[in-house]
Amino acid sequence: MKAREVNFDGLVGPTHNYSGLAVGNLASQRNIHGVSNPRAAAKQGLRKMKLLHDLGVPQGVLPPHDRPALDALRQLGFTGRDEDVLRSARQHDFELLAACCSASSMWAANAATVCPSADSADGKVHFTPANLRSNFHRAIEAATTARVLKALFNAPDRFVHHAPLPATEMFGDEGAANHTRFCSDYGNSGLHLFVYGKSTFDRNTVTSARYPARQTLKASRAVARLHGLGSERLVFAQQSPSAVDAGVFHNDVIAVGNQNVFLFHEQAFLHQAKLRREIESKAGWELHLIEVAAADITLEDAVASYLFNSQLVTLPNGRMALILPRECKDSVPIWGYLQKLVEDHDMLERIEVVDVRQSMKNGGGPACLRLRIVLTDDEIGSINRFTLFDDDLFRRLNAWIDQHYRDQLQEADLGDPCLLEESRAALDELTQILGLGSVYSFQR
Repeated sequence: MKAREVNFDGLVGPTHNYSGLAVGNLASQRNIHGVSNPRAAAKQGLRKMKLLHDLGVPQGVLPPHDRPALDALRQLGFTGRDEDVLRSARQHDFELLAACCSASSMWAANAATVCPSADSADGKVHFTPANLRSNFHRAIEAATTARVLKALFNAPDRFVHHAPLPATEMFGDEGAANHTRFCSDYGNSGLHLFVYGKSTFDRNTVTSARYPARQTLKASRAVARLHGLGSERLVFAQQSPSAVDAGVFHNDVIAVGNQNVFLFHEQAFLHQAKLRREIESKAGWELHLIEVAAADITLEDAVASYLFNSQLVTLPNGRMALILPRECKDSVPIWGYLQKLVEDHDMLERIEVVDVRQSMKNGGGPACLRLRIVLTDDEIGSINRFTLFDDDLFRRLNAWIDQHYRDQLQEADLGDPCLLEESRAALDELTQILGLGSVYSFQR
């Protein structure tokens, strides 16, 4: 059937800040305690959505989560009125308060893993929200993510929503940031690459030493089972431990794929030559596997620039565009490599550079900001239409951001009750703009 890939981007929330919460995310650690600009961050993400829309790539919007997360703070023993909870948390456990103020839900690539109807056993689109158990500030996202996805994709005859996997070490799941689907056309059956960092209980597995791997093999296999994927449609691969220790906390920091194209670094995977052979043997269609040599781009430069955290998207004419962070253009070796890449590969039509520096300073590039969902035209017709991007929504969201977002936020502001009030007012209005209903706990 005719199908298209829709990029659902996470809107940056009003509490966007730099608290350096993610171990192994070098950018997050490097910019800790910096002053953020939530308004600029949200508008940068919005302009990226507008670019994709203008290129003819279907685009949707996912709302921010409710932050500060007072429900989580109350669950952990802070009591009283909202302002009392914030004041006590700021005084007694500021690190916990910062975690409950994180705007990390903007990185929608971690929201869930999605399987299109062309591949699932029952012919429906399957969603499994990620448990994100490796970091507390992300683990508290799962319940809201599940409610949002159900509000957007609420036709039971077309969409299946699974619960997040058990939030234990064995089933650590980081979502689509470690998942790539290959296909000859979006509507045809595809091949799913699940990438993991560690295999629990396998003592022979080589693991990273400096930073913890997040995705587990058992989690990837469980998601594949839930979505009804047969073994002929599956490939499992382990991240290179040296890549994890270089700051590749998710596979989308070192590899990006779309349809029959896969761009990846020479040091991305363990047993990489074997992986290439397995992908080629199971695909059954022509593939372009583009391995970037370390001699051309070092692992360190790849991580610093987020070259592989670009979006590789199919344009209406069938050719592809690479949506890059500005940091790639600022790097002489990377920009030179990219010019040659376009010259050598006919299916790559153009490169577009976007400014998402507010997100990049916290460790998330263009690809982090979106969840890719392959949908048929009928499936698109049955989702919440108010969340689909167009010029009118672009204008409304710009005005909404101008009204509600601060242009400067310091860590000391996170305990400000006014910030909580501003954030809730913004999100309450946003749910009306996007037609989501009461997805936040403060609305119920």
